[in-house]
Amino acid sequence: MERLQKVLAQAGIASRRKSEELITSGRVSIDGEPCTTLGTRVDTTKSRIEVDGVEITRQRLVCVVLHKPTSYVSTTSDPEGRRTVMDLVDGVPVRVHPIGRLDYDTTGVLLFTNDGDLTNHLLHPRHESKKTYRVTIIGMPEKDDIERLKKGILLEDGVTSPATVRVLRNHPAESVLDLVIHEGRNRQVRRMFEALGYPVKRLKRTEFAGIQLNGLRVGEWRMLSKEEWDRLYRSVNLEVPPYPEDLVHSFKREQIREKREAESDGVHRRIRRRSGK
Repeated sequence: MERLQKVLAQAGIASRRKSEELITSGRVSIDGEPCTTLGTRVDTTKSRIEVDGVEITRQRLVCVVLHKPTSYVSTTSDPEGRRTVMDLVDGVPVRVHPIGRLDYDTTGVLLFTNDGDLTNHLLHPRHESKKTYRVTIIGMPEKDDIERLKKGILLEDGVTSPATVRVLRNHPAESVLDLVIHEGRNRQVRRMFEALGYPVKRLKRTEFAGIQLNGLRVGEWRMLSKEEWDRLYRSVNLEVPPYPEDLVHSFKREQIREKREAESDGVHRRIRRRSGK
């Protein structure tokens, strides 16, 4: 037996908070009877649950990580007709959405899920989900600049929370730093360095809420491992749902098949070139 609002959230209907609003407004019914009581528990294997008269189908929850390239917007659609990150995850077996955004010119870790509750928790400020960025800037920051990053930078929308900073390369022409923050303001990292007088040349998110790329090439995505899955949910104090092991295994089999086909095509092309055909 599970709480009704959790079932709605896991079905991808809405976040848990929005699901509560659906319930209290009388738009949800169980076995044909309207339910307006929050906290109602249901057995999804026996009960018929409807929203606005339409039966819900409980989705298998998934979460994938994409190595986002530049020149893609992190939205499900774009009125200007630009390429979206959804074009890169069309092979995911269920419909997913990006958890937050990366700027058009920023690369790296971008998570996708069909769990509205997980999305809401990861993006909520109270959970302080950490994000690590590899920042390449023009110029060489002084020690005072590093201290200002650590204490907080005054931007037009307020002072940033303290950041963790590690200098990897310090050179008058170009410097590289790792920056760890937990806020998610628009273009925050770029604005922080611009406020110090250092334009950002390249920006890559290397980690989000403990999830890393682990060798993913640009434009590739993968399912989370069982360990990553458990750790991600626990990091935001959510009950860990069943891991989609069958979907993960199916995805890995498909990867192996595609790799073999690509290798076979490559062999055939080399044979044709050698034979002059």
